[in-house]
Amino acid sequence: MFKDGLYNISQRYASKWLVLIFDVCIVLFTFFIAYLIRYNFKLDFDFDKFLREVPFVAVNAIISFLIVGTHKGVVRFTGIKDVINVIIGVNILATILLIETFLTRQFNFFIACDIPGSIIYIHLLLNILLLISSKFFIRASYKAIISGFKPKVNVLIYGAGNSGNLTYDAIVNDTKSNYEVIGFIDNDQRKIGKKINLLKVYSSEQINDDFIKSRDINEVIISIQSISYHRLLEISSVFLEKSIKVKIVPPVQQWIDGDLQASQIKPVKIEDLLGREPINLENPVLVEEYNNKVILVTGAAGSIGSEISRNLCNFNFKKLLLIDIAESPLYDIQQELKQNGIQNYEVIVSDVRSNIRMDKILTDYRPEIIFHAAAYKHVPLMENNPQEAVSINIGGTINISNLAVKHSVEKFVMISTDKAVNPTNVMGATKRIAELYISCLKGKGKTKFITTRFGNVLGSNGSVIPLFKKQIDNGGPLTVTHRDITRFFMTIPEACSLVLEAAAMGNGGEIFVFDMGQSVKIFDLAVNMIKLSGLKYPDDIDIKIVGLRPGEKIYEELLADGENTKQTYHEKIMIAKSKKIHIEEIQEKILDLNNTNLTLQSIEIVSKLKDIVPEYISNNSKFEVLDKTKN
Repeated sequence: MFKDGLYNISQRYASKWLVLIFDVCIVLFTFFIAYLIRYNFKLDFDFDKFLREVPFVAVNAIISFLIVGTHKGVVRFTGIKDVINVIIGVNILATILLIETFLTRQFNFFIACDIPGSIIYIHLLLNILLLISSKFFIRASYKAIISGFKPKVNVLIYGAGNSGNLTYDAIVNDTKSNYEVIGFIDNDQRKIGKKINLLKVYSSEQINDDFIKSRDINEVIISIQSISYHRLLEISSVFLEKSIKVKIVPPVQQWIDGDLQASQIKPVKIEDLLGREPINLENPVLVEEYNNKVILVTGAAGSIGSEISRNLCNFNFKKLLLIDIAESPLYDIQQELKQNGIQNYEVIVSDVRSNIRMDKILTDYRPEIIFHAAAYKHVPLMENNPQEAVSINIGGTINISNLAVKHSVEKFVMISTDKAVNPTNVMGATKRIAELYISCLKGKGKTKFITTRFGNVLGSNGSVIPLFKKQIDNGGPLTVTHRDITRFFMTIPEACSLVLEAAAMGNGGEIFVFDMGQSVKIFDLAVNMIKLSGLKYPDDIDIKIVGLRPGEKIYEELLADGENTKQTYHEKIMIAKSKKIHIEEIQEKILDLNNTNLTLQSIEIVSKLKDIVPEYISNNSKFEVLDKTKN
């Protein structure tokens, strides 16, 4: 009850007029003290004259403080700007008193205001001292009372530059924060050993186990703007090894109204340690591309399709059609859009393989842009179910792309994968064939066909990150298929923003390849995730090598043999220059595979896949026998 009462009081702000009265009372008190100092702390001055001067001082103080607005500041959040305002205000007060005293002595304008200059100057200095110290005392008292119920968290700020100082100010000024800053860390020899805000600057070498234990360090806040991922990984690894939580200050562009808030300091995430710089795209062309358009998204309930749908909600589309066969996750995205107040969208449960149903949808809504994200993507599952991989990944693409031509859809954007490049599994091969079929439709009708190809996305359904998180929650071990296996990664929002960008720049027939940065070793990713969870490898959680799954390869590529790229106007998006294909022959083989798919055995289906995609060489799969036969 007592704690709740304090919390309720803490949510109220003192009236600005109450603050003004408080400040004026301090000014009158310091005026009396100034007289005492002037007369050596003896009451042998003219007390009646002092009393006559008090109203002048009070009125002039009110005028001075109203001019600069010192009463408008919230005392518990007192900062440098408030201090400056107080100094300006009391100087205005001293100036007014000096002018009135001068006019009184020269022209008898203010008979009661004849204050000795020495008292005015003493009064000025006392005002600066007491007004500022009283505000900081109230702020410190408020923070001590409110945060007194929370255990203190001792932190070090890594970076003693401007960003580090601003981080310190943000922490100190946040009355709800229970951080206790112990010191700064910096590798600049000119700063080491010196003090900033009365806190010592240490070198990273000084932060050893004894230092951490003696000062009970709980967290380190990295406050370095434009820090490279290499440096971030290096710093994080050192402290995570010591079981210290690592947090990071966001880039200055993300600060609220140009000011850093303590609440913006967040734990380092696995996305920060990926080995690639984040992608931020802003392009006014996108507004023109997607505003006032009817847009259809297949696979809208999936991780990629749903994020594309969310991104599209930033534009003023005419209608957004969300199509998926998965009822429950489609319902979830529907509820999300409803809660966010999104208008003019339709959620449709449908199978992209159904010609009649999809034809009816395109007839009724006349979409101008289609994002085709519907696909089966789990490599081991598709390796054991090639009929379904062909049915959805190839058959679904054939159906929806043919309908796009029939209904003169302006743009058709296919979401592909790096597993389609020199595929080693059924899933990758079917996605490559879907790419080929899209290429075969170039110039057939008014539709511009565009393919986007990228690697793994963090947090997508079935990706390694959610799996590792679940395994950590269960106490481990983390399972990695091969110690040397690597993958390209980007976050779902990054991938989808690039898809929208590529779709806007596409003129038809392109395969857009995204800059995924450097590939990441999955084993290293697993170790970092263990550390970020506050645990140690292998003491707390071990990593188990389980062997490659069927169809899985150690390294993945973004370009096929015989492909290279040309740059677009954006450095993160390139166009793959594909080798020429025999359109009629390829198209005939693809359609034959699609038409006979459900009547064939798995081995026969994969044989046809390899015929259409000669670079498809199975790996760790029962279908390797076909490669031996072919050779």
